Amino acid sequence: MLIETDGRAEESRAASASESQAAPVDALSAKLRPAILRVSRRLRAEKADHELSDSQSGILGYLLNRGPTTPGALAAFERVTPPSMNRTINALVAAGYAVRSPSVDDGRKVVVSLTAAGTALVKETRRQRDAWLYQQLAELSTDDRHTLDRAADILRALADR
Repeated sequence: MLIETDGRAEESRAASASESQAAPVDALSAKLRPAILRVSRRLRAEKADHELSDSQSGILGYLLNRGPTTPGALAAFERVTPPSMNRTINALVAAGYAVRSPSVDDGRKVVVSLTAAGTALVKETRRQRDAWLYQQLAELSTDDRHTLDRAADILRALADR
């Protein structure tokens, strides 16, 4: 028998009821995974140059965020082999979005950096993606936007683990 002295017993019952109504973890993961993948795929479709692969777009974004870096660091970021990354870099250089140059610290090393065209492309792609997502969010109810605001924090925490 619960005796309520300061409101804690009621809070405990409410928390237990809420937990029992929540989706089981396996059902939630089966529901959430494809939804996240579909939204991610839809966002990736919004880009300024549709000839670029997702990997090429990712490398350009990495270079804009972190600055010039080595092909080895880019390969590690994309989790691909150095020869595979070399092909990706070659395509970006051929398209005029990136350049290779000797490292100022060690002339034996090569550094990849964005060109002005590469910077403009990344910024335009981000603008297009933001515009698409803004439009989708604007059509939601205030309650749904609050829910997604909280979900965004949770998803970022999951991604950062």
